[in-house]
Amino acid sequence: MVAQSGPSVAFFDATTHRHLDTVELPAEPHELCFDPEHRVLYCTIAYRSGYYHENSGRAAELVVMNPDERAIVDAIDISPEHGPHSLALDGANRRLYVSVEEGPAGPGGVVVLDTRTRTQIGRIDTAAPGPHWFAITPDGRRGYASNKEAPFVSAVDLETGELLHRVPVPGSEGIAVSPDGSRVCVATPYAAFGGHRSAQTAVLVIDAGSGELLRTIPTEGQVMPVHITSTGVLLAGELRMSAGGSALGRQRPGRLLIFAPGSCEPLGEVEVGEFPLTITSSPDGSRAYVSAVVSSAVTVVDLETHEVLAELPVDRRGEPGAHGLAYVPGRGCLGS
Repeated sequence: MVAQSGPSVAFFDATTHRHLDTVELPAEPHELCFDPEHRVLYCTIAYRSGYYHENSGRAAELVVMNPDERAIVDAIDISPEHGPHSLALDGANRRLYVSVEEGPAGPGGVVVLDTRTRTQIGRIDTAAPGPHWFAITPDGRRGYASNKEAPFVSAVDLETGELLHRVPVPGSEGIAVSPDGSRVCVATPYAAFGGHRSAQTAVLVIDAGSGELLRTIPTEGQVMPVHITSTGVLLAGELRMSAGGSALGRQRPGRLLIFAPGSCEPLGEVEVGEFPLTITSSPDGSRAYVSAVVSSAVTVVDLETHEVLAELPVDRRGEPGAHGLAYVPGRGCLGS
């Protein structure tokens, strides 16, 4: 798990939840992605300090780690691209997609890296200044970028590099694609802390091919992360806030919202840490891991019983705290 203000990545055993090691990183690490073929972890370094709403400058690096030796093995400089955030792996075609913000290299978009050489082989524009989260279909043919302020989700053709269409939404946060590639789920609207809420908070279910809105799942509070497990269960991290507080609002314990595959009917909810920001799950879909940036901890949830199995603390040296997550199978450890 990423400690954004640590700055570091902590490794835990996925069975016992025992802390295994911590690797120090440059400021400010954000998201993680595991490449099973080359058995490395990628971590984006998005800003020199701060976060999307408030930072001292955008960074341009990806750190590459060996999760077994728990050591840094490489650093990839993607400049003049900057503000890398989300990571999506197409293992079959050996491509890593990295969302980047508008800057000297062009409008907001997605950088394409070859995972064998760790070099840039392409760039896809998303027609928005701040693409943040990025998700791809299992066949590696299409990608979807959520754009915080822009009123649309960008659907792109990963084979041609073309923007296919803009799916209208009132700003967006987390995004995920179903295991069969048929649906895209996106959290909306953009979380403008301290500002006026632009629309009803919800998770939108979109047809991945046509961009047609299939369903709206209203939520009580702002949703940031969205994740779909290998079994098709939809997970959403809901924030609960009070007036005042810091730039991120006065946070109360958040909730993990759990919805059934296909129908998206509510299955339950579990209290998690303050400001849930990232969600991942075990390969078999039995457990969820929810990082909470304000309380700086990761909640481990049994998705069958909806019980909290563990709270994994993240060592922070300031604000914010826990951020990116990745599950590393085969060695009995959770790297996140």
